[in-house]
Amino acid sequence: MAKERNGRHLTPNPRARSERRVDQATSHGLLRVFLAVILVAVSFVGGFALRSQTELVASWGIPVSDGEREALAAAAANNTFESVSARVGDVEDILSTYSMDEIDLTAATYSMLDDLMKSTGDPYATYYNPDLYNTYIKETTERSYAGIGVVFADYNGRAYVSDVFEGSEAEAKGVQQGDFLTSIDSEDVSAWSMTEVVNALAKDEGATVSVTWMRPASLDAQTGEQFTTTLTCKVYEEANLTTALSDGVGVVKVRQISSNAAELVDQATKSLIEQGAGAIVLDLRDNAGGYLTQAVDIASLFVNSGVLVQIQGNDGPATTKSAAGDAPYKDVPLVVVVNRYTAAAAEVLAASLQDNERADVVGETSMGKGSVQVVRELDFGGAVRYTAAYYLTPQGEPIDNVGIVPQVGVVNGEGEDGADSQLATGIDIARSLIPAA
Repeated sequence: MAKERNGRHLTPNPRARSERRVDQATSHGLLRVFLAVILVAVSFVGGFALRSQTELVASWGIPVSDGEREALAAAAANNTFESVSARVGDVEDILSTYSMDEIDLTAATYSMLDDLMKSTGDPYATYYNPDLYNTYIKETTERSYAGIGVVFADYNGRAYVSDVFEGSEAEAKGVQQGDFLTSIDSEDVSAWSMTEVVNALAKDEGATVSVTWMRPASLDAQTGEQFTTTLTCKVYEEANLTTALSDGVGVVKVRQISSNAAELVDQATKSLIEQGAGAIVLDLRDNAGGYLTQAVDIASLFVNSGVLVQIQGNDGPATTKSAAGDAPYKDVPLVVVVNRYTAAAAEVLAASLQDNERADVVGETSMGKGSVQVVRELDFGGAVRYTAAYYLTPQGEPIDNVGIVPQVGVVNGEGEDGADSQLATGIDIARSLIPAA
């Protein structure tokens, strides 16, 4: 009969059931079972050294056959336990041989892989069990959903507010860029990634959700002021690219490096030039990144030749991506504006234009999110996400934890009169670069 421990039904394996029936025959048998449990505990603490001490095991009343004696001795001699699989396998062998209970393979897999990913020290490393992975696939391929009017991004594996849609209920209730999430409908989400947060907030239109936010003094701070908002989900349509024309200077603001961002920038730049723009300001503030290929394609609109980015993996020298050639706007004066929320592929774009001396960069040092995450499916179900490479500038300088430092620093971005001083400075510099008629 299955016994219950801590509210869980634990079913002994066949071997355990057989031993238990024999042990119950005599008090000596009960002592053997008790000593067997002690043996397993001591084996865990002592690095499983007792498994090779077959004489001691036998002296405790646990039979060890000649075959087991030889196999254990050989395993102790040959296994250096220098891999996780070897160590886990050793424990699994002990439990299958001596434990009164069976291993829950699914629960053990989820728990061990989750801890394994955390042990790397990579803040972006995550194990997705099959259910979470199915949701992840849906989120990354079906981007139309009812949400709360907030764009999220990842910082050290945690979701933060990258942007808030103008006119949204979230904006009206005080949600600001840089806020982190603490809970969603009373569930602790403080350690959740962007994907997990977006999935949790993708609800039917009209549904309400309670979100508790934490406003830190900086993105690296672990504590801050907390407040709770109740928000109604709706479908928000926000343009990824907007333009403006200011006294002969065209401004192109890109919110995300989306799958069609290069095409949009090309069309916008062409249109602004046709309207009389003699210079362009590329506004990448609050841009959390996106597709590297699109960042390279955008840079290729303005850079005719040269390296645009280096990518350092774990298998040798860094690889490079270069300009495609025949840049349609290679001679158009260009200024790039960034801030502390400019991240990832957007930083690559800014660095490619800066290092190739194609544009002056204005604003604040960018976020420094220069790592590349990969999601790889597992044969037995689910997937793992991990950092597979780092972006370097065209000159080989690191971006991760460093950021892109502007040639012209403009702190905070807001003037005393409420004007956008970062953008104003960018426009002024761009205007000064327009050749005299």
